[in-house]
Amino acid sequence: MTQVLSKNLDRHLVIPGTWEHFKHIQKGFEETPGAKLSYYDETIEILMPGIDHERFSRIINFLVATFLLKQGIWFQMTGAVTQEREPKVSTQADESFCFDRLKSIPDLSIEVVFTSDGENKLARYRALGVSEVWFWEDGVLKLYHLREDGYQQISRSELSELDRLDIELLQRCILIAEADFSEAVRIFQQSI
Repeated sequence: MTQVLSKNLDRHLVIPGTWEHFKHIQKGFEETPGAKLSYYDETIEILMPGIDHERFSRIINFLVATFLLKQGIWFQMTGAVTQEREPKVSTQADESFCFDRLKSIPDLSIEVVFTSDGENKLARYRALGVSEVWFWEDGVLKLYHLREDGYQQISRSELSELDRLDIELLQRCILIAEADFSEAVRIFQQSI
């Protein structure tokens, strides 16, 4: 029996392994566009995002960038660039942003979650020292800010560049964009 996977579905694999094993797998995936690899706590994760995953990632990126541009805030989008602290942790957020200057570890990482519990990923972001992590899962945007003892869920961004962003508006416009991207952008731009 042949199993056909839809391009709409994420393909996700989690296996045990060492840092050295991870680096070999990572090298093998260098020519595989779109593959996202992560390593933390002797666990290797390989994700091949589906179309819906990528659509939501781009929608969120566009809306956050629109807000930052309208506010006149300096930022760099670093997308899914590999964030790493050898030999402990490596990950690729779906979207990421640096403020003030370009950094190897961004200030904000954003994850679109379809196949695994996003909050389990907080440990790897803590090991990297990412100030804020946002998860889009099941139509809800959850924000976490790094404290001395770990991440705490928050209702609005505590990054000074994003503390005026209306998270409820952002969430509503992400949902609208699923059906009508231009309408979502129009509503968002008029409301910020």
